[in-house]
Amino acid sequence: MTRVVVLMGGRSSEHQVSLDSAESVTAALRARDHEVTTIEIGRDETWLPDGATVELLRNTEVVFPVLHGPFGEDGSVQGLLELAGVAYVGAGVAASSLAMDKDLFKSVLRDNGIPVTRNFTLRSGDEPDNPYGYPVFVKPARLGSSVGISKAHDENELRTAVALAFEHDEKVLVEEFVDGLEVEVGVLGNQAPTVSLPGEIVVSGREWYDYSAKYEDGGMELVVPPRITPAQIARVRELALAAFVASECEGMARVDMFVRNDGEVLVNELNTIPGFTGTSVYAKLFEAAGIPYADLLERLIELALERQKRRAGLRY
Repeated sequence: MTRVVVLMGGRSSEHQVSLDSAESVTAALRARDHEVTTIEIGRDETWLPDGATVELLRNTEVVFPVLHGPFGEDGSVQGLLELAGVAYVGAGVAASSLAMDKDLFKSVLRDNGIPVTRNFTLRSGDEPDNPYGYPVFVKPARLGSSVGISKAHDENELRTAVALAFEHDEKVLVEEFVDGLEVEVGVLGNQAPTVSLPGEIVVSGREWYDYSAKYEDGGMELVVPPRITPAQIARVRELALAAFVASECEGMARVDMFVRNDGEVLVNELNTIPGFTGTSVYAKLFEAAGIPYADLLERLIELALERQKRRAGLRY
């Protein structure tokens, strides 16, 4: 039995997604007889239950942050947990912050020779611009779950999409449209990570993989393995691992990628705290690899404790 604190909610627009993930995590850990305490961070910055403090975090063995988006997945909570000296599940401060910023993340991957989708970056005050032709995707640089993302088919839609994205962030990406399949891969581990088979995202009744497709019943189908060649599957897994290592992730990540119609594989994003219900893509990918949901959670707790023990020998 391990004493675990599950952190959930958070200030971001992905608050409800976090609560749904945390409910599944908490139930599965309690079913394995772990002693689980939950702390909900409200969108108004309150911590529940009343009186939840850093001291509560310090007195646990492992913290499981099930927080998505800014103020949870971006290194801020990870920094708090580092200061508290407690083991925690998932990527560290630098990797969390890097992966949250899609612009910086792609820069690091390009420097490591990893092919990524092309993007044009806009900052506050910039006029909407698009060097790729239409359609293009427009998104906040530091958000998730497809919040604030639009597909623009012409200049008018581009202006509307950029204005919407700037409501969520001070940096916005205009990304090229990739004609091909969208695939996602799970990575699990610290210094010797395991890579799942990829899954193909098939969207039903929508033009693209938006928020509704991700979270409404019947919005998408996950096909494992994807309908691509064995060589392409191997390339997808190779690049997913390379992205995980280049960004210095630990614990877990879901890598989102495209396989173009001409066969080229491109990395698009890396999520350090993916959706975590039993039916979320990350869990499904490892279930297909023979690792059931509850066993996956156990492994993540072991990885958190292993990292804490390993780093205890460092001198600061």
